[in-house]
Amino acid sequence: MAIVAPSLLAANFLKLEEECKMLNESEADWFHLDVMDGRFVPNISYGPMIIEFIRKTTTKVCDVHLMILEPGLYAEQFKNAGADNLSVHIEACPHLHRNLQQIRSLGMKAGVAINPHTPVSDLSDILHDTDVVCMMSVNPGFGGQHFIPHTIEKIRQLRKMIDERGLSTLIEIDGGVTEQNAAEIILAGAHVLVAGSTVFKSKDPKATIAALKAAR
Repeated sequence: MAIVAPSLLAANFLKLEEECKMLNESEADWFHLDVMDGRFVPNISYGPMIIEFIRKTTTKVCDVHLMILEPGLYAEQFKNAGADNLSVHIEACPHLHRNLQQIRSLGMKAGVAINPHTPVSDLSDILHDTDVVCMMSVNPGFGGQHFIPHTIEKIRQLRKMIDERGLSTLIEIDGGVTEQNAAEIILAGAHVLVAGSTVFKSKDPKATIAALKAAR
């Protein structure tokens, strides 16, 4: 079954405690937490302080996605805030191997995020040091965008690379995930579904999460 990681970026921040309670009572596996700096992407979201408060509400995995420049400067802060997984963008890291070593040395799972224009072949020499690949299926920075269809082919390519090397790296799909395309995404080889608007704008978020969880 899919790992479901609702993105808190789409939550109602005036009712954040209630939103976290709903996720805890649902079949969601991870809390996906998007951090944006207004430099790497044209938006600003939240930082370690908010994640620290969210961490106090749950025992589920806190999956932190850094859409920021110079992520190595802040990795320890996010660990202290409660991150279990920390993903950094390949496009933002000229010394990616060093970044992944740092994340693992702090006791977190190390993730690499890749933008829609970045070929999966760019991961070839770093895949064995990567616990999670967060594949962007929209252009990063804003929620509510439509899924980019070519992502399906990229998932197949990446899954082939992982399987041929006997790795346990997880493929996480972030952006435009819905009940309608979840099964195709999983069938292509993905393991983790990130869903923001699909969950939090749903009339019944728990039922939507259950439907995503059952996708196959």
